[in-house]
Amino acid sequence: MKILFLDVVHEILAQRLKTHGFECVDGTNWDRAKCLENIADFDGIVIRSRIKIDAELLSAANELKFIARSGAGMENIDEDFAQERNIICFNAPEGNRNAVAEHALGMILSLFNKLCRADSEVRKGIWERENNRGIELDGKIVGIIGFGNNGSAFAKKLRGFDVEVLAYDKYKSGFSNDFIKACQMSEIFEKADVISFHIPQNEETIYMGNRSFFDSFRNNIYVINLSRGKIIQTAALVDALKKEKVLGACLDVLEFESSSFENIFNDSNSAELDYLLHSDKVIFSPHVGGWTKESYFKLSNVLADKILSTFA
Repeated sequence: MKILFLDVVHEILAQRLKTHGFECVDGTNWDRAKCLENIADFDGIVIRSRIKIDAELLSAANELKFIARSGAGMENIDEDFAQERNIICFNAPEGNRNAVAEHALGMILSLFNKLCRADSEVRKGIWERENNRGIELDGKIVGIIGFGNNGSAFAKKLRGFDVEVLAYDKYKSGFSNDFIKACQMSEIFEKADVISFHIPQNEETIYMGNRSFFDSFRNNIYVINLSRGKIIQTAALVDALKKEKVLGACLDVLEFESSSFENIFNDSNSAELDYLLHSDKVIFSPHVGGWTKESYFKLSNVLADKILSTFA
């Protein structure tokens, strides 16, 4: 089989495929036009996010048997059209779920303990203790929205804390145990102090975090988003922060990201983004929640397992 690598991934994937006789072609510098011109020659594609695999591209891929996405989200692939053409779509959420979970925990602890601000102040010679007094995660009720690979991994990390975990997943049930309670969103709205999004971006979930969503919480809450930027409507989050319905936010992703995460700070990304950037109630990271040295290897190794188990 002939495999086109459109993005840079860990070398273990190509190494393992070559061991089983696969031909691996470096297309990491190819533009869309070159892909359209040559895609008919390939049996498989390996991608991250650089090029959108849409119906036009898939229509030209006459021999394509699979698409392997090095990551969890599949929003840059037309999965329905791929299924119509019997093209298998692989992703690798197992590869970065631990990285996402650790990052989520790190962000909320940093926010609660004002570590970013305190670090910046000390570096400037400011030794301010009272204004950097933190709060504790223990005793809080944490609502996890989406209980797949990432949501369940985050719940596992929370076991070391004296917290109550409520989890909602529209498509799963029966995952309650002595630490996690599966519930409906109504219970999370009623009880949660912290919420963490771990859901894919699709027509159902875009702008799930809108004004109505935030207004539905009985408590004032903290928000963590390591899923996709468009899960939260920025204007609604800013409004909730101003009203102190949201007391703080941990954002690894932003609404204004493009598929390749570029040009986020351009002209038109508005006063809402500017408000977030200047708020000490918000901490950011540049969409690196699943981006560790370990996950870089694991993502490719998981894809190799899935491809070889199907096609070797």
